[in-house]
Amino acid sequence: MGPALNTHQPPQSVPDRGADKSVGKRWFNRAYSPNQSWWKSSISRRITAAVFMMILLVQTVVLIFTLPLYQTEQLSGLREIARTALSYSLNRQHAALPLTKEAWDRLRVDSQIRGLTVYNLNNNIVQHYGSPTMLRPAFGKEILSKYLSPDGNFYEVTFIPAELRNPYNIVARIDASAVQERVDGYKHQNLWILICMSGFVTSVLMLVLTLWLLEPMILLRNNLLSAARDPEKPNIQSLKKEIHDEIGIAIRIANDLIRQNASSLKRLRVQAEDKIHKLAYFDTLTGLPNRTYFLEQLEELIKNKALNPGESLAVLAVDIDHFKDINDTMGHEIGDKLLEAIAKRLVKSLPDEAVVARASADEFTIMSKLKVDQDGSAELVAKIFAAITEPVSIMQESFQVRVSIGVSHYPADGGEARNILKNADIALNRAKEEGRDTARYYSQEFDNAVHRRFEILRDLRNAMNQKELMLYYHPQFDLKTGQIVGTEALLRWWHPDNSKEGGAFIPPAEFIPVAEQAGLLVLMGEFILRTACETNKMWQDKGLPPFRMAVNISGVQFHRGDIVSLVATVLKETGLDPKWLELEVTESVFMENMQAAIDILHELHSLGVELAVDDFGTGYSSLSYLRQFPIDRLKVDQSFIRNALINVDDEMITRTIITLGHSLDLKVIAEGVETAEHEAFLKEAGCDEVQGFKYTKPIPAEKFWEYTLEYNRNLAKNTKLSVV
Repeated sequence: MGPALNTHQPPQSVPDRGADKSVGKRWFNRAYSPNQSWWKSSISRRITAAVFMMILLVQTVVLIFTLPLYQTEQLSGLREIARTALSYSLNRQHAALPLTKEAWDRLRVDSQIRGLTVYNLNNNIVQHYGSPTMLRPAFGKEILSKYLSPDGNFYEVTFIPAELRNPYNIVARIDASAVQERVDGYKHQNLWILICMSGFVTSVLMLVLTLWLLEPMILLRNNLLSAARDPEKPNIQSLKKEIHDEIGIAIRIANDLIRQNASSLKRLRVQAEDKIHKLAYFDTLTGLPNRTYFLEQLEELIKNKALNPGESLAVLAVDIDHFKDINDTMGHEIGDKLLEAIAKRLVKSLPDEAVVARASADEFTIMSKLKVDQDGSAELVAKIFAAITEPVSIMQESFQVRVSIGVSHYPADGGEARNILKNADIALNRAKEEGRDTARYYSQEFDNAVHRRFEILRDLRNAMNQKELMLYYHPQFDLKTGQIVGTEALLRWWHPDNSKEGGAFIPPAEFIPVAEQAGLLVLMGEFILRTACETNKMWQDKGLPPFRMAVNISGVQFHRGDIVSLVATVLKETGLDPKWLELEVTESVFMENMQAAIDILHELHSLGVELAVDDFGTGYSSLSYLRQFPIDRLKVDQSFIRNALINVDDEMITRTIITLGHSLDLKVIAEGVETAEHEAFLKEAGCDEVQGFKYTKPIPAEKFWEYTLEYNRNLAKNTKLSVV
């Protein structure tokens, strides 16, 4: 596999022996003292002062904001006590006066109330006791409810009839001096806590900084100054306790550099050549060969015909599943350590003669000879899965890693190194497409699928430019009246060719995944939305009764495209009334970011469009979130409808969805209605609307126009006969 990766750094040049040492000596004498402690360092004093003042400032700001809240809380409690005392003292026998003199005397003694003014509902004074009050209820307007004197000694509040269950507005003057004392006490107490906490946090922080930063930095400075004083015999100090962070590494490197002597030019040249070789053929992170080295070794093996009779060669492409998510969430440092751990496990688990290389960021390639008496490459795959199964522990975090594997063989799957490696990558891509955490062996079918996907993508781009994409429309019916209440816009692709028919339709299930991988879904979604709205407006202008147009919104379009702005722009440009547009989203769209989805749905609903949850019941929906969705309609997935008559579970699911929708005041529409029995079942279950092949298949715009006219005529005729 080539020479081991050498991490030794080239030596640095040392000071010239003939240089003037007097400058270094003066520098040393001015700045260096072997016994200098960290607290004598000016940087430590500045850090301590800055940290203390910053913590003190933050806590002071917090206190400034919380002090009024504390005062308001105390005053609110004082008001509630006064209201309770006053409520028990009022005359509830509908007497002429609500408060007797005896009741006032008791109230003044038992509470903090020092003055009362009673007003009737006409804002006239009925009674007055004690100190005069300043507040006065405004007749026919909202009553000013509180007033605190500037010195804080008294607090006036207004009680309305509803609070006291008495037909009077009462202004009470309350002694609030105790509140001011509690506020002052709260302030003083918090100031002491603030100062003590600032000092404590600063002390702890400085202790940590001292151990981890200041003392190592001072030691490093002392070593460098010592080297400046006497480069030949420096007095090098080491840390009392070995540390392995960046500073510890820096100290060790600095000490090594100080101790080094100048090396010969030949050694420098050898080291440089060795480093260039490693950069060209080895991965600096894992120490494994890179893709270039791997490919050269594979080409050399094939060229030299190094396989014995009956032997074959397995080439495996191993990809870490969802490695990008680990990098994005945990950081590249964790990702790098994970790659190192996986590389070590692969090397350890495979035969000694196997070549393991790092081909890209999260992909490894392996080649190994297979003997006649071995069970082919399946044994290698099993060893890899067994090695990866054990969780990887990094920085006190445990990671359960999964890999996808693609396998190709020489000479069965190709005679050239690049083709064999390409075929292993093709098999790997198939493994990832089929759910990951699995292995796939190359077959010609995979290669054909890749070519087919490439052809579809190429032709799809041309189709978008040549306007080969079109919309078909599937009508939706009111189950009770039979009227057409809507239609769903469905994307179709007619691909011209040289056949007798002149072309063929490409199934959406074949080209939609390709469009998603190529990032074309947002553009296609805009085309569907605009075309559907233009067509619906055109039908209305030509005299068709208005009905809603349902348009599916993909998850990519929902979260990554500015869907709200797009819908608003299309509605404005096409002139379609928003109430005749319905946007259908699947449950999976909500799972990516639930709160963001709710916000987007509310913005869309505010435009006036209707919203529907498509394929309801096939995904995961939290009912607590479902109540927050501003949706108008649930769409029961066709898989439940088709099996409802033969499968009790599907029947119960369908009934439950209908009941759930109605309980949330939503309309329920069922798709996949293919027979009269389906229709009868849905009627009996209380479903509102239906859609399916029983009525018609999706049809193009021009035929939909004719279909709707004919259907409406027949419906009107049948309705008239039914009435007669």
